[in-house]
Order: sequence, then structure tokens, then C-alpha cells
Amino acid sequence: MFFLTPVLVAVLCILVVWIFKNADRNIQRKKGEPGARTKSRAWVDEDLRDSTYLHQAEEDADEWQESEENVEHIPFSHTRYPEKEMTKRSQEFYELLNKRRSVRFISNEQIPMEVIDNVIKAAGTAPSGAHTEPWTFVVVKDPDVKHEIRKIVEEEEEINYMKRMGHRWVTDLKKLRTNWIKDYLDSAPVLILIFKQVHGFAANGKKTVHYYNEISVSIACGILLAALQVHKGVTAQHETSGHPICSRVMEEAV
Repeated sequence: MFFLTPVLVAVLCILVVWIFKNADRNIQRKKGEPGARTKSRAWVDEDLRDSTYLHQAEEDADEWQESEENVEHIPFSHTRYPEKEMTKRSQEFYELLNKRRSVRFISNEQIPMEVIDNVIKAAGTAPSGAHTEPWTFVVVKDPDVKHEIRKIVEEEEEINYMKRMGHRWVTDLKKLRTNWIKDYLDSAPVLILIFKQVHGFAANGKKTVHYYNEISVSIACGILLAALQVHKGVTAQHETSGHPICSRVMEEAV
């Protein structure tokens, strides 16, 4: 027969307490890990995560506004074409978009503002996470502001070519004969700046989440390019961020 001595009982008690404490620590650690939070938010996808999730995770939950449940729904209207008509229209649309090019020589011929308004409205029909529409389009026509934007772009692009992109990328661009000089930013009659909104604001001042804002804005940009091509416009694209002139343009537009 096996008897437990007082010393052995004490050792067993200490061991049991140690096991339970470690188990509790592991549970708390898992609750604090980002992976645990993603399970409670179905909209977070590891491959599609953008800065919205990080902003919301870092800040006080009291600063965020819950979305409204009662929203007005617009009835869906759809025109169904015969198969032959669908094929014809799809072929014509493809042929039109297939003529799109990113050009580096742009005429200074003026464009009616109504056309610019319409292509931006077309871009605004893009789908977005929870229909938050996390974009702001700013039209720049002032020559001085356009020139300031050009200087910013060229400064960043020169750094890209000299340091960031690397030898292979720069070599691949040689056949396209591109460089960091962007004189078309001065000559183009209109610059359309697209700003990504990482969050919005409710009427009470609280922040509202803009889900998948990066992808939503990218889709809107694609529709904008397609709309400009339909209206016989020519385009060149560039991305920049975090510069004071961008903030100034945004503030003046608002």
C-alpha cells in the first residue's frame, strides 16, 4: 500500500497550483494576441488587412461609433440584354479599354468640368466595405499647386530610382524610357488627387470604421481610369503620401 507523506502532499499541491497558474497565463496571452482579435471580427482578412484595423485596435473603443442598423435601401434595377447584344457590348468595351495607355506627354487643352465631375461620380460607384466609400477626390487646376505637386513627385521618384527600387526594377524600366522627371504634371489641365480615408466621423464626432479602405479605393481608381478612357481622356498615375502639400490641398478642398 502506498502512503502519502506530508512532504509529498506539499509537493503535489505546489505542482497542481503551478500547472493551473501557467494554464491561466496561456489563456490570457492568447486573448491578447492579434490572432485572437481577428476571430471576433469577420471583416479582418490577413491578406487584405489595411491600416483601419491597426488604428481601431490601438485606440480607445469609446472613440468609435457603431454603425446604424436602419439605412435606406435603394431598389436594384437591372437591364438584361440578349446574348448577342451582351457579346457585342463586351467586345466594344474591351476594345475601348485596350487602347488605354499611361502617357508621359499630355496636352494642356482644357477639359469641361462637367466631364471631370462625371468620371469622378462614376468612380464613386465603386463597391466598398460596408458601403463606407472611404475616398475623397480632389481636382487641382491651379498652376502653382500643380507645380508644387510635381516637385514632390519628382523628389520622391528620384529617391525611388536611386535607392528604393533596386537594380532589377530600374533595369526593367529602361525599355519604357521612364525616369523621375514628370513635366506632364505641369502641362496637364487637371490633376485628380485621390485620398484614402482610414476612418470617417459620425455626426457626434466619433470615428466610424472604413473596412477594406485600401482595396475599396484601389477599385475606385480603376473605375476612374476606365471612365476617363470612355471619355477619350489620357492619364498617367502616381502614388505619394504623407507630404504637407497633400494635407494643404485636402484642407482647402474641404
